[in-house]
Amino acid sequence: MVSKNRADRIAERIHEEISEMLIFDINDPRLSDASITDVTVDRELAFADIYVSSIHGSESAEAIMQGFQHAGGFLRSELARRVDLRTFPKLRFHWDPTPEHAEKIEKLIDSLDNQGQLTSQEDSPDNQ
Repeated sequence: MVSKNRADRIAERIHEEISEMLIFDINDPRLSDASITDVTVDRELAFADIYVSSIHGSESAEAIMQGFQHAGGFLRSELARRVDLRTFPKLRFHWDPTPEHAEKIEKLIDSLDNQGQLTSQEDSPDNQ
């Protein structure tokens, strides 16, 4: 078992390496718009959970997840070559809806802010 700090450093390194591989080494068109949002590694180094998102949102999630499942063996072997560990964790890919949720929340806040501005303009003494 490794310390939490070491597991976090390994996760950060995997995140960097797999992000770089998406840009330079992987030619699968399903993964062209994919991005890695987070990587977590358990303290036993048995599993690396990789959270994935896309600028196109969840409508492309199924194709992207299939692309990652297809490329999983290549990714793991290439990561094992780049990141020096005695045994390399198994990769598990997960869809991360957080960027989509954040965008929806931002739109809601903007709409509330716009409504607040309209209300304050109607209540101002200049309009009376």
